[in-house]
Amino acid sequence: MADPTSTGGRPLTIARIIGVLERGGAQLSALRLSAALRSEGFDTRLYAGDATDEGIALAAAFDVPVETFARDAHLQWVPSTDFAAWLRPRLADADLVHAHMFGAWWAAAAAVPDGVPLVASEHNAMTWPYGDHVAQARAAAGRLAAFFTHGPAARGFAESLGVPERRILEGRSIVDGFDARPLPGLPSLRVTFAGRLHPEKGVDVLLEALALLPDPPTTLLLGDGPLRESLTARSRALGLSDRVLLPGWVRSPGSYISGANLHVVPSREEAWSQSAVLALGLGVPVLASAVEGLPVTLGQGRGVLVPPEDPEELACAMDELLHGRGVPDPTPGRVYAARFTPEQIAPYYADTYRQLIPEQPATPHKSHASPQRAADAPA
Repeated sequence: MADPTSTGGRPLTIARIIGVLERGGAQLSALRLSAALRSEGFDTRLYAGDATDEGIALAAAFDVPVETFARDAHLQWVPSTDFAAWLRPRLADADLVHAHMFGAWWAAAAAVPDGVPLVASEHNAMTWPYGDHVAQARAAAGRLAAFFTHGPAARGFAESLGVPERRILEGRSIVDGFDARPLPGLPSLRVTFAGRLHPEKGVDVLLEALALLPDPPTTLLLGDGPLRESLTARSRALGLSDRVLLPGWVRSPGSYISGANLHVVPSREEAWSQSAVLALGLGVPVLASAVEGLPVTLGQGRGVLVPPEDPEELACAMDELLHGRGVPDPTPGRVYAARFTPEQIAPYYADTYRQLIPEQPATPHKSHASPQRAADAPA
């Protein structure tokens, strides 16, 4: 197991690769982790397959240096030999490579030097919008020393690729903002949503549900995305223009969620919801659709679940909760949320990394010996 003393006192270098760097939950997870790992003796360099200007600015806000390969190349989902060639010299001196999203870990598997451990993360279900690359994923998965899966769909994907059970680990995201206080001037009665304005998030279902309420509360849709204009038009058509507000993407949604009467997660797909956990940590009741990982997130009485794609059920549950009926005890939610602070998550990843990184001689020259791990470590 490597530590700073076995590397001549220097910090360990993590090359973190991400398929697409944009303002999203998976990207926030990777950036928060990179920042938190500094206290554990790890320096991170970030390499992005795709990136938006907003994503690059987000990395800068976390003081994580980033280099970008391309724009609009769909490298979350697509294998690229050119991306692998671009990565190869950049990974030469890494102690460990952690790649997020299929296109990133596929390219890393082709580029990482022998003896340098490669780990992968998948944050969402694999939908293959640009062609089915399961065969390529299966071939690259043999190079992985560990596979962090966020949610049951990602775990099922790893298992389908033949990744050994012992190498499949629970992916965990850092959530911050549990000490947030409400922004002044917010409506005293309000509902919140936070996430990408994308079809998979089900914001359209939330609008339809609001229109069914006799007196819809002010609802803040925190986020941005391709559906912003259509959601604005739909809220106008439903007569909700004065009730639905779209502040845009905000770095600290906790200041809007704190003190809210209800936080809604109406997703069609959701491995695990950072905004739901933030709301739980702030003591705000959470109502969500019962899809993928949300029954786990809100299980054991932490939140309320309704069927997906059902505005009537969602409206009924909202009405009940807003009138104080069936509101969950906030204590279990706060206890659960406390598991996802930087102080809890950073050591989890740091310990896994150290188990995988080969011990290094305290010399100026890096050795690429094979990882000194149990027999399950890949050659």
